[in-house]
Amino acid sequence: MTATGGAAEKAAATSQARITVPNTHAMVSLLGADDVYLRAVEEAFPEADVLVRGNEITITGSPADVGMIETLVAEMLAVLRTGQALTLESVERSVSMLRSGTRPAEVLTANILSNRGRTIRAKTLNQKRYVDAIDTNTVVFGIGPAGTGKTYLAVAKAVQALQAKRVNRIVLTRPAVEAGERLGFLPGTLSEKIDPYLRPLYDALHDMIDPDSIPRLITSGTIEVAPLAYMRGRTLNDAFIILDEAQNTSAEQMKMFLTRLGFGSTMVITGDVTQVDLPSGVSSGLRVVSSILEGIEDVAFCRLTSHDVVRHRLVGRIVEAYDRYDASQQQ
Repeated sequence: MTATGGAAEKAAATSQARITVPNTHAMVSLLGADDVYLRAVEEAFPEADVLVRGNEITITGSPADVGMIETLVAEMLAVLRTGQALTLESVERSVSMLRSGTRPAEVLTANILSNRGRTIRAKTLNQKRYVDAIDTNTVVFGIGPAGTGKTYLAVAKAVQALQAKRVNRIVLTRPAVEAGERLGFLPGTLSEKIDPYLRPLYDALHDMIDPDSIPRLITSGTIEVAPLAYMRGRTLNDAFIILDEAQNTSAEQMKMFLTRLGFGSTMVITGDVTQVDLPSGVSSGLRVVSSILEGIEDVAFCRLTSHDVVRHRLVGRIVEAYDRYDASQQQ
């Protein structure tokens, strides 16, 4: 092959596109402080060249890369038009979504709940699938590591259902493993009755409802926050029921909980099968249930991973490091 022929082939394999951004403010938001978002795009597409001059972005590279970056910029601009700010994490997640064939703007701009100027949305593709599964199924299992939004999004969907009057009450529960499920009578004020095992559920609720109205809603029974032991013998109709930390249920407790389901209710069960605190010899109900219920109509299993962690960026890396360590110990 001649040098001229090689150059011609390379030129044919190179594409170029120009994008004009509407205004300077949009361009600044698109690039990020000190061009941090631009650098993230360049790192994601190392073979492509992205040049910014004024309000124009020029992209040069393979047709596939150029097309992907063009779409990425359009999606990021669509997010900005909703008034939502970009973050480094949202840009990086947008690249992953595009590579999986999903439009980032559809995920990042779908509002679940707004309260006191704060809007709650899914931030990853798996989170969006999880939220959509709650809309379309009666029983949903959200399984994944810490920080993936399993509980927080479930509580947001519960509050949304209550506000839309699709349910009459919210029931939030957790197994109290360390207390042996024998909590007995809880004395004291309302705040003192919120057991440490239930505090994360209460905190999530606090983000989504006017704090002054929570005691009234709990007193009236519209919202119930209680240990799993308190669910035995009940049938829960017209309720949105969340079981958190379900990895710490036994197989019998899981069956007991699932059979509390009444008419007009939705159940969401969340947990992390890598963080089981049960006594030795006791099987986790969350580990067992997938082999029992997987494939049953109106029951959905949503699995989140370290890529769905939406806490500090280091949390995702910590989860991945532990996964690698656990895998090496099993070899």
